[in-house]
Amino acid sequence: MSQLDDTTLDGAPGGGAADPDPRPHATAEEVRAAFADPKLANVLYHDWEAGTYDEKWSISYDERCITYATEVFHAVAGEADEPYQHAMELGSGTGFFLLNLMQGGVIKKGSVTDLSPGMVRVALRNAGNLGLDVDGRVADAERVPYPDDTFDLVVGHAVLHHIPDVRAAFREVLRVLKPGGRFVFAGEPTRIGDTYARKLGQLTWWLTTNVTRLPALNSWRRPQAELDESSRAAALEAVVDIHTFDPSELERSALGAGAVDVRAVTEEFAAALVGWPIRTFEAAVPQEKLTVRWRLFAYKAWLRLSAVDKALLAKILPRELFYNVMITGTKPPAPVEP
Repeated sequence: MSQLDDTTLDGAPGGGAADPDPRPHATAEEVRAAFADPKLANVLYHDWEAGTYDEKWSISYDERCITYATEVFHAVAGEADEPYQHAMELGSGTGFFLLNLMQGGVIKKGSVTDLSPGMVRVALRNAGNLGLDVDGRVADAERVPYPDDTFDLVVGHAVLHHIPDVRAAFREVLRVLKPGGRFVFAGEPTRIGDTYARKLGQLTWWLTTNVTRLPALNSWRRPQAELDESSRAAALEAVVDIHTFDPSELERSALGAGAVDVRAVTEEFAAALVGWPIRTFEAAVPQEKLTVRWRLFAYKAWLRLSAVDKALLAKILPRELFYNVMITGTKPPAPVEP
């Protein structure tokens, strides 16, 4: 996948190279090749998802997701040092975390990076539509194409579990951070949480795709071509989802890369037990069936259960049981001149 490393998109610092072309429809032959190459799998899978990713995960750039992003950030990092002058999102996807943090006043200027050209393209389009000051690069997280000491903050959401060498990525994050700069990664699956989430998702997919074969419910079945493509992309998910994390082990990885003031926090137990079946159901049925009333119900259910997690379950359950783990740390400050 070296042809994607250090490639810039139009408008990015050091730009001028042509954009790599997204490949949104992986062929069966490409999928077979991707099983031996996790980085190729990430490109194909996320290029395939780029155009519909925000819809699939109910991502928006309004008050709902601004509040979510800023609350997640503050839950692990606190509110000191805001606004950060320049932040990079590692594995940005469509820009959900960075762009909503910018709208929430946490960050002034942003840079998006992702191994998927399709995702970077969508992230830059989203930033442009929002009028935000953002540049972008197609980039390997293990070799970030920015100079040392560039950023005040590095963020990421649901990215570390896609990266083959997590400790190498932490080292790169620390390299591009300014001395004393902070990183915040959220939305990473815990080892135990991923186990029950996958089982619930698989069961929900099987039930939905089989029950909708019944004549009375056939209008709830997605066209076969879409289901076949979803299955092909889902096959790649087994390759792109490389890691799950024990919170303590993740802390040790960051410390081993040279970070200081490292802290991991977990969230979502009850919310995950209900949220994963809902998300899987939404992916298995035609989008036009998901009315505003349904989406409001799903969102309110997640909010209520998240409140239960924070107010009650986080106080009595081990952090390893929760689905999401968030981690923060800082780059050691520059040595003081004698």
